[in-house]
Amino acid sequence: MSAQQDLQELLRLLTVGRKTPMLQAMAQIKSLQAVDIRSIQQIAEAPLNTIKTALNDEKTAKSLQNACKAAMKRTSAGGPAGTKRGAPLSTTSLPSKRLRHDDNPLMPSRAFGEELTPQELEASLELPICLDEELISQTVLETNRAPLVLAFAVELLRYTRPEQPLSSRLSLGQALVSANSRSKAVSIGLAAKGPNAEEEGLIGSGQPRVKVMGREVPVLKRGGYEWKDEEEKGSTAAEDQQTTTAQSPSTEPKDEDVKSQSPPPKSVHPFFQPDDIHWSSSGPPVTSKDSKFLAHSTKITKQAQEKVLLNNLMRKHPNLESASHNAWAYRLRDPRMPDRIIERSFDDGEQGAGDLMLRILRELDIEDSLVVMTRWYGGTMLGPDRWRLMRNVVTAALNERGRKAGGEVLSAGGEAVWGLDIEGMQNGGSGASATSTSTSMGGKKATYGTGVVGIQIHKPEVARNYLLRSFHTASAADAGEETEEGGTAKKKTKTRKTQKQLEAEREENLGLLLGALRLLFDSWRDHLTAAELDERAWAWYVAVRPDVEAGPRGWGAKGTLRLKSILDLRRTEQT
Repeated sequence: MSAQQDLQELLRLLTVGRKTPMLQAMAQIKSLQAVDIRSIQQIAEAPLNTIKTALNDEKTAKSLQNACKAAMKRTSAGGPAGTKRGAPLSTTSLPSKRLRHDDNPLMPSRAFGEELTPQELEASLELPICLDEELISQTVLETNRAPLVLAFAVELLRYTRPEQPLSSRLSLGQALVSANSRSKAVSIGLAAKGPNAEEEGLIGSGQPRVKVMGREVPVLKRGGYEWKDEEEKGSTAAEDQQTTTAQSPSTEPKDEDVKSQSPPPKSVHPFFQPDDIHWSSSGPPVTSKDSKFLAHSTKITKQAQEKVLLNNLMRKHPNLESASHNAWAYRLRDPRMPDRIIERSFDDGEQGAGDLMLRILRELDIEDSLVVMTRWYGGTMLGPDRWRLMRNVVTAALNERGRKAGGEVLSAGGEAVWGLDIEGMQNGGSGASATSTSTSMGGKKATYGTGVVGIQIHKPEVARNYLLRSFHTASAADAGEETEEGGTAKKKTKTRKTQKQLEAEREENLGLLLGALRLLFDSWRDHLTAAELDERAWAWYVAVRPDVEAGPRGWGAKGTLRLKSILDLRRTEQT
């Protein structure tokens, strides 16, 4: 087994088999690697004292070694390591129609350092997503209101605050939930109204704030947090693997073709070297009815660079040559006339694609950027849905570059922030919050927190875990399924599910919920500004939230959530 496979199996054993939080698991692995222990087998065979020294905890060391020994026995019996009774651990074992969950990029191939990198932090926080409309519309969940607010906020911030990484969106969402809970507790008499954070002197009057679903939450800037050191790291292999087989013969009819234009000529320019050009990617291709969409973006400062950059992209990603369309657009400030903006676009047969990309660049107020949208036509016209898909990949590529582009951070979007945990500060630092940049995890450090004494933030992994455990499948009676003439649900033979099956089910349900929210926000994004979308989000939440009893008796109570009700809020042509 390769070192990378050893690493993945060990991480799975820790996070799934032992239910260790991802950040803590990664820190434990780093500690073990410091004493040259890198696999399940090595842990099982190593002296206990060695493991104890690495983890600085005798109980944890002994428990981990026993788990590794048990995993080795299962492996010798024919089951994979890191599983119980041979059951697969990876989320890819779920039916593909039920859930599309991108596996976390577990670890970089480089040797581990002393601190978690931003990339490792963001990778550990990835959430499941499923966009199967038929399945979403059939799903009924049981949950309470607070985690639904969190899910709304995390997904909404992808559109209203695209510059914020997932860790910030989770932190901001949890800050919103906390603020709403405090207000609700006061309104129903469960808590007394006290002085606010500014009156208590916990935060200054000039503390930055971010509006989320109509409520302003205090935030702390993360000091130039950058979680992409190289724009193409980790994306090239995924693109090549998924797009090399997607070819469209030149004789095939093209969707909505009205233009016949020549592709950009290929050339080489002396003042550009290949290493000078950095391309950001929208990620793995997005597929709909066999059509695949992908986008790339890079910096451009002169019109003369246009051909060189396009030629460079085709050399770096030759699979793009097989695409039906490679449309592009750019905006740049004229170096000779600083008050003049130069705009150019090219549809390459995908009618309106160039104008759409220019419109996106204007909306985001982005200059000196070139974006290329690639489509492999699948044989079926997509109608208006193609606009949504093109916008999604183009915006994703621009956002990726916005985090870091060739060493220069773009001005579009703003700086990453943490949501402040006011309640944690009022309680003197108790609770699930962080105060310093070096949080101890298994004897190692995670680059994390605020670095400001007394300032508490909402930890993103706490918010993520809250989401993963909060959405249960509603019972048949609650869902209104299989009713008899009298209107009562038929009794079914219940099969008791294992804890692992319940966790997988809740994760799947979260993916379906986030998919429903993404489809909702996607349908409105071209018709509302970010501020308008934020304002409407709360009304949409109120329209679909579970019905619970009013007053103190309804505090924390659960109710049913029909995901179809979220889909019904999507914009239509008549809206």
